[in-house]
Amino acid sequence: MRIRMNPSALKNVSWPQYAVRFFFGGLVTACTGLIANHYGPSFGGLFLAFPAIFPASATLVERQQEKKKRRAGLPDGTRGRDSAAIDARGAAMGATGLALFGLLTWRLLPNHNSVAVLALALLGWFALSFTLWTFRRVPRSVIGGKPH
Repeated sequence: MRIRMNPSALKNVSWPQYAVRFFFGGLVTACTGLIANHYGPSFGGLFLAFPAIFPASATLVERQQEKKKRRAGLPDGTRGRDSAAIDARGAAMGATGLALFGLLTWRLLPNHNSVAVLALALLGWFALSFTLWTFRRVPRSVIGGKPH
């Protein structure tokens, strides 16, 4: 799979879809604020790594793929779920990198230059996320697991 940008795809997103994403993003952010208010900012900060619009995006991706398939006259309903699952897999890879970003920032920021720490954390996020994405297709037999 090649990563590419398709600006024309923005035409396929309707205003109600943006509203759903905005609502879920706001809801997740508000819940994070409530958690931080109740348990403190250190614990609440852990939830900032949650991709705020992912729940809405996964739902919209599934719905959009199912609609495409129906228009093409294809009966099977798994395309939307598969697309949402692929989206979730990518989000998990990015969230893992974001967790490393948070860990590096938390441990290094109090005693080091903030610009250097943030640059290192950003590099760590990118390196881990890219590595996970690059090796996503390595057969389990190569890494010690049982193949499917």
